Amino acid sequence: MTAAQVRGLTRDFGDRRVLDGLDVTVGEGEFVALLGRSGSGKSTLLRVLAGLDDTGSEGVGGEVDVPGSVAVAFQEPRLLPWRSVTDNVALGLHRPDAREIALATLDEVGLRERADAWPLTLSGGEAQRASLARALVREPSLLLLDEPFGALDALTRIAMHRLVLDLWERHGMGILLVTHDVDEALVLADRVLVLDGGRIVADHAPGPRPREDVGALRHRVLGELGVTDDAA
Repeated sequence: MTAAQVRGLTRDFGDRRVLDGLDVTVGEGEFVALLGRSGSGKSTLLRVLAGLDDTGSEGVGGEVDVPGSVAVAFQEPRLLPWRSVTDNVALGLHRPDAREIALATLDEVGLRERADAWPLTLSGGEAQRASLARALVREPSLLLLDEPFGALDALTRIAMHRLVLDLWERHGMGILLVTHDVDEALVLADRVLVLDGGRIVADHAPGPRPREDVGALRHRVLGELGVTDDAA
């Protein structure tokens, strides 16, 4: 079973081809990280998987199969400032017990005490927890994470890494994480993919957790991204 399967995906923006016959598979319950330089098409792939760019529409070709539900968490939490945290989490959840489900999910991400707060009063880490809760209430089989930790400080990032791993193990959904951070990818993911020239050029399995020594693999992945350790 797969959470997502992409075959021969192309995405053109005018005369520029960003994705060029891309093949990607995310297994059911698998945690995959996608690395690539800026402009390599990482976020473009997420838009296609999220259904924001449909195959067959102008500039998009190939085959995309996402058999279950999909949820997305972005780098910017994108919370509506005029709604409470609970109302943001329950947004689009059209069922009588939406508030109860939202509160239970906020409890799961450690944010229950901020349920009635306004988004502008949240810290960066709290806002990202609310964003994750909003994605989780939809019980996705595929969770797309588009650099959700990029704007957080180092200690908050570590806490969010632990939270995401805990939620992944608890819910068993497939995850595709787009990130620029090689260390983050190697710590979190079952597989680490490198995107270059519109295609996957490397596919690494960092090994069992916990991962205390990934120095050699880190050096190799940085080389595949065209970066030296001294410049990292």
